[in-house]
Amino acid sequence: MNRAGKTLLVLALVAVVGMAFRVSWNALRDVATAVGADKTGATLYPFVVDGLMALALVATLVLTDRADKRFALRVLAAYTAASLVLNFVHGLVPELHGESVDWTRLADWDPVNWLLVLLATSLPVGSIYFGSDLVAKVLHHQPIDSANAEESTQTDPERSTPDVVEPAPELPPVLVEPVAIEPPEQVDSPAEEEPTDRLAVHAVAAEQSTPRRATGRVPEAARSTRPRRSAEELLAEARQVTESWPVEQLTAEGIRKALRTSPDKARTLRETLRAERTAEQAPEPVAVA
Repeated sequence: MNRAGKTLLVLALVAVVGMAFRVSWNALRDVATAVGADKTGATLYPFVVDGLMALALVATLVLTDRADKRFALRVLAAYTAASLVLNFVHGLVPELHGESVDWTRLADWDPVNWLLVLLATSLPVGSIYFGSDLVAKVLHHQPIDSANAEESTQTDPERSTPDVVEPAPELPPVLVEPVAIEPPEQVDSPAEEEPTDRLAVHAVAAEQSTPRRATGRVPEAARSTRPRRSAEELLAEARQVTESWPVEQLTAEGIRKALRTSPDKARTLRETLRAERTAEQAPEPVAVA
């Protein structure tokens, strides 16, 4: 809808509200006089009821928050129902019709009369409370900029369009000869003997990572009960264990696990055993006459 159409719609709404206010004027003024209001109060009473209805209608159109809009609609509905009840009572009680109205009963039955009087007298107090709340909500309302909202909701065509990536030039295939790679040797602690228990391994690693202070000689009870093997004893034991091993299986890791020794000594034994195997497999020189 263009601007001219919206303007006509708003003017029509204002005209309808104004005519409805004029029709309801007499009824609300007479009811206010009947419940004890003076001439000035009775004249202002229609502004209290129907005026708050107009305020709630404007707040409903302005507020965008769902909770605030629901509150404004409830206020509008409550005061519309109250105005309808008072107009209905004014139509049922002929004594209320006249230019000079004295105090009279709004209903013959006392409980109904009390409820109607309570309704008529509570509307001004409710107008103060609900009207101030609606005005506060409208004043603290932050309108959403339509231009920014459209920019935020619409996707950027430059960003949404993926960049066209040119394919990389095809390169000639490169033939790589397979190379046998020996698995890396596990470097353990330089301790002479490797603990067999998992907890002992973690304990040794923790001791090596944490600097220790010199506390003197290690007591005899804390020393290992396993006798230390000399280099000759290790070599003899390695020869006996690896006697049936082919040369390809002579690795430092295998020797270390078989003899339960340190990696450094396992590498030394590996080189010694390989040198011995190579010397044994070398052909003897043939003497030429």
